[in-house]
Amino acid sequence: MIGTGYVGLTTGACLASLGHEVVCADADPHKVGRLRAAQVDILEPGLPEAVRDGLDAGRLEFTGDTAAAVAEADVVFLCLPTPMGAGGAADLAAVEAVAAQIREVLRPGCVVVNKSTVPVGTCERVAALLGRTDVTVVSNPEFLREGRAVHDFLHPDRVVIGAADPDAARRVAALYAELDAPLVLTDPASAELTKYAANFFLAMKLSFANNLATLCERFGADIADVTEGIGRDPRIGSAFLRPGPGWGGSCLPKDTHALLTMCDLSGVDFPLLSATIETNVAHQRQLVERVATACGRGGDGSLHGVRLALYGITFKAGTSDLRDSPALAVARLLRERGAELTAYDPALREQRPDLSDLVELVDDPVRAAEGAAACLVLTEWPQLRDLDWAAIAARMAGHEVHDFRNLLDPDLLARAGLSWQGIGRPASAVRVP
Repeated sequence: MIGTGYVGLTTGACLASLGHEVVCADADPHKVGRLRAAQVDILEPGLPEAVRDGLDAGRLEFTGDTAAAVAEADVVFLCLPTPMGAGGAADLAAVEAVAAQIREVLRPGCVVVNKSTVPVGTCERVAALLGRTDVTVVSNPEFLREGRAVHDFLHPDRVVIGAADPDAARRVAALYAELDAPLVLTDPASAELTKYAANFFLAMKLSFANNLATLCERFGADIADVTEGIGRDPRIGSAFLRPGPGWGGSCLPKDTHALLTMCDLSGVDFPLLSATIETNVAHQRQLVERVATACGRGGDGSLHGVRLALYGITFKAGTSDLRDSPALAVARLLRERGAELTAYDPALREQRPDLSDLVELVDDPVRAAEGAAACLVLTEWPQLRDLDWAAIAARMAGHEVHDFRNLLDPDLLARAGLSWQGIGRPASAVRVP
């Protein structure tokens, strides 16, 4: 397993739990040392336990020597970062560098598996870089959700394997035999495109839900009832129909842009994809405009000198990941208007990233509200429901709570002297479970 990020570490630890012998390699010696001591820095339920169990059972090892890790391997997984590069294309520098690093030490008959999210044609590209006729390259995209990665690996909806060689496909499929998961066996290009298509479809549903919420506000409808009404149709489904401050995270933004770049390079017009991306950005600007209208000084939409409290800045609940967080995207737009921002996030009380150029990060939710004209709920942390909202109200300069996750109980906030504003939901109709 080359790379010990979300995908590599989860895949390695879970494969070890299935009885396989796994060696995880990473170029960061500090990370390797901590993982050898079963110290997992990723906030992911069940992952520290899986790593500890694998180490105790002797089926999981960590090393900084990539060549040594692959020298005796029957299957090598590439779990490397493919961030958004220039123009929106996926940056394959890490994948290409590792391919060049390992090509001379791979065992004859070894299968190299692309687990990273990579553009169509990357299997062929890696095979060419390896230059080994006795080594097969296979695509096996991951479908792990942060905050549920271990669960998703052990209870997959499907396992997709793209291979030109049927024997290589069977060998990779055998690694998952204990899971009794549905198998999708296909060619490498189809497997690579499947990953991008899945993430684009989820992003499209989220953009649709956010636009639908705006329509509900216009007509006085309730987005929760509307999405329940359509989500119970099995052709649609209820997942990814909850509105919020836009979509983000480590996958959807970079994968939709990478897919759009592939379309541009291949001469394919895909207006639905472009509209999905543009809708996301427009939605975030609309939310900021709402705050500026409510709290701005003067008629120009300026928030200069206005203090706002942000609750939740990770891209979703259950993770400490800030990559392409929609909360931070909204924060940047607020800062462009001149707002002064204080933020509280329950996942970042010990791990304190440097965001001083954007927000003041504090570990006390009441302190975050000091002098705030309004509070903005940007991440769906369930802990936020149980905050002392009366104490928060007492520290605020204003009285508005903009709940961009439709998370809080308006009646509870009203008793605290606060005014609740959600997305697509009239306050009188809100029913909090």
